Amino acid sequence: MFLPSAVAVVLDRTDRRALPVQVADHLRADIRSGQAAVGLRLPSSRKLAAELSVARGVVERAYEQLIAEGWLVAVHGSGTFVAEAPSPVVTPATTPAKPADKLSPRVQLRPGVPWTPPRASAAWRRAWRDVGAKPPPFEDPDPAGDYELRSALSELLARARGMSVEPERILITSGATHGLGLALSALRTSGAVLAMEDPGYRYASSAATACGWSLLDVPVDAHGLRVDQLGSAPENVRGVYVTPSHQYPTGGLLPVGRRNQLIEFARARDVVLFEDDYDSEFRYDVAPLPALAQLAPDRVVYLGTVAKTLGAGIRLGWLVAPLDLVDGIAVHRKRIGDFPSVPLQQALLSLLRDGEWDRAVRTARRRYRERDRAVEEALSPFGELRGLGAGMHTTLMLDADLAATVAREALQHGVEVPTLVESTRTHGDPGGLVIGYGRVDSADLEYALEVVAECLARHSA
Repeated sequence: MFLPSAVAVVLDRTDRRALPVQVADHLRADIRSGQAAVGLRLPSSRKLAAELSVARGVVERAYEQLIAEGWLVAVHGSGTFVAEAPSPVVTPATTPAKPADKLSPRVQLRPGVPWTPPRASAAWRRAWRDVGAKPPPFEDPDPAGDYELRSALSELLARARGMSVEPERILITSGATHGLGLALSALRTSGAVLAMEDPGYRYASSAATACGWSLLDVPVDAHGLRVDQLGSAPENVRGVYVTPSHQYPTGGLLPVGRRNQLIEFARARDVVLFEDDYDSEFRYDVAPLPALAQLAPDRVVYLGTVAKTLGAGIRLGWLVAPLDLVDGIAVHRKRIGDFPSVPLQQALLSLLRDGEWDRAVRTARRRYRERDRAVEEALSPFGELRGLGAGMHTTLMLDADLAATVAREALQHGVEVPTLVESTRTHGDPGGLVIGYGRVDSADLEYALEVVAECLARHSA
């Protein structure tokens, strides 16, 4: 027996409640009133979604919510049925309620987690088959990295970033943070201070302090690092860490004028700039601005990674630096036995040589462009969106208290959305939600944006 027409679900597109919430509320009311009797079999999520002209994920979320509350029960292979009404009273001694921060989210809007196209996954498997056909490496590899891979990366940087880089100036790392740590260790002097964006990338600040550097937090605005604030920096500032192409996490794009000011500061004060170009492959409005490393190769350590293309778990990246620094880092790595993995390097070389890397980037770029627009359409009525047109996350700037409230309420509906406070150190919480949309399927993203928008609308009324 299926849900009868008398128990119809009617959606109101003008209602501020998210669509899954409306579906759940309708069904819950019908069960309470007795219109949907105990044991009644509901339509499949696919069938009800088609009848309501909504994404299947909308119905799935509603069903999941009612199953979690005890109104419905799912029987494997048979369907979803109305259960006996749950008791309205919950005894804390026997069933304690979960705090909001302990709920298991169904959708996580985490920034920096990429989607890998199916073709790229197949290419990755082929690359590993090629690697597996070779004999295992019995000797320590070149501490600077395989020269063929460095040559391939030189070609990649030329076509993707317009950088003219000799392979000798490239060193293979285990990722951007590892590369930062290597360079900081090589350049550290007594009392050295690293200026960093605030809010900014926490792993980078942790790497700096682990290498013995002190930190100077510099505020950011809609355009990225406040370069003008460096004029009063103490004399022992020896480096500046910056994400100029897509400030992490606020999304600002450092203008050419500020880039030139930053380079002038570095040359006047004998400072090294650490440029983390973590997601420059993904731009959807205009081509990326010239990298700092292109404008001032003698002053910049450029950090790249496969983490935003193939995934952070691969642990592979590269740095570009002046030749003497690359040589110095290679000597240090050999001394401490820190060598790059030969099989990983060979696998990445295979992807670069056969064009699969470029194809994967192009495919992901199209997907992220659509999601970038979806975020803009859903959330632009509620505040300033920073970082549109680039990367795989967008930040909605809000009052700090409102951002915390919306994040807390969204979690109650199974959506985990980070706030800027998680990336802030000393300048106070600027307030905002970080909407990461890389590794989220389309139905989940639609649901999550509806939940966040509904929470924002409720507090904007």
